[in-house]
Amino acid sequence: MALFRYKAVTPAGEVLEGQMDAATADEVIVKLQDAGNIPLEALATDAADAGNPLAALFRPRGFTAAQVVQFTQQLATLLGAGQPLDRALQILLDLPESDKAKRMLERIRDTVRGGAPLSDALEAEHGVFSRLYVNMVRAGEAGGSLDDTLRRLADYLERSRELKSGVINAMIYPAFLVGMVFLSLFILLVYVVPQFVPMFRDMNVQMPLITKIVFGVGSVLQSFWWAIAAVLVFAALWLARQYRDPDTRLKLDERVLRTRVLGDVLLKLDTARLARTLGTLLKNGVPLLSALAIARNVLGNTALAQAVDQAAEEVKRGTGLGFGLAQAKRFPKLALQMVAVGEESGELDGMLLKVADTFDTETRNTLDRLLALMVPVTTIAMTVMVAMIMMAIILPIMDLAGSVQ
Repeated sequence: MALFRYKAVTPAGEVLEGQMDAATADEVIVKLQDAGNIPLEALATDAADAGNPLAALFRPRGFTAAQVVQFTQQLATLLGAGQPLDRALQILLDLPESDKAKRMLERIRDTVRGGAPLSDALEAEHGVFSRLYVNMVRAGEAGGSLDDTLRRLADYLERSRELKSGVINAMIYPAFLVGMVFLSLFILLVYVVPQFVPMFRDMNVQMPLITKIVFGVGSVLQSFWWAIAAVLVFAALWLARQYRDPDTRLKLDERVLRTRVLGDVLLKLDTARLARTLGTLLKNGVPLLSALAIARNVLGNTALAQAVDQAAEEVKRGTGLGFGLAQAKRFPKLALQMVAVGEESGELDGMLLKVADTFDTETRNTLDRLLALMVPVTTIAMTVMVAMIMMAIILPIMDLAGSVQ
């Protein structure tokens, strides 16, 4: 049994908060529903940071991506339970812990009470809700199924967040490992190796080539580390500035897509993003051309975004989406074939979501393989470099010992 913190709405429309012992969060939800309440949230106390002052100290104050997902899920639940929109927004006002989020929800509620649709109220919160989010809500309002639209939107946001988190989490350990390798080598070359230079010089030891190279690298790093750091910072700033130029960024993105490993991962990742966004928009009644204009903005690679723009032009001429995407010769053949099958069967939205699931899985599998390969390769590289440094120190000592005998 674990302790869960829950929030629910009573039949009278009041927010109910408390804690409950249960085996799972689903059990908490069932008990709340059996009591006639509408569950909004059921979190284990450790996941909810209960009793943890450090977690409370570092809790974000703004409306984060996770809070947008939570807001969407809770609003869909309340609307599905028959609550009017303004009443649902009023109930949600009691849930955020940050003043910034509460003020934003108050503005949305007041705009809706003034007669504006929810999509306009969300659009007025510039930068908080994406263009995709607002357009899906607008489509749900037009179709009279806002609660279903919000459920699909929450699922889309949650899956997108999981994919992004999976990529970031997969890269944390390799990045940490590589950083530790460079830090260890820097310490050895700058602080350890120079300790032996005066000793060997005083003893007139004949140093082999590998020792001269290692000592030379250590001397350069020790004397000019600040210049090397300045060059690296300047190069990073220059590259960032170049990347802001549209033409330069397009060329760099095209080059990245042609690389074997990195390009393959980024292509699968953006294919999954595009397919899930398009599928979700189409399922909610957004026209294909509008969906393409929105979906291109989720792509991180400008070369792929350009390919989507070209596909949109082909669609305007009356051709299919699969044919339009195939003209750019950038997207995976499997994805194009699945899109073509979806168009032929009249189930394009569902097939696009299957494409997204397929390439989500392929992205995770590729990252897992790269991680499994990177760890031993990095370890071997570090071992070899440390061994070379140790040899550079030991060989002169062995020569000195042999000459003494």
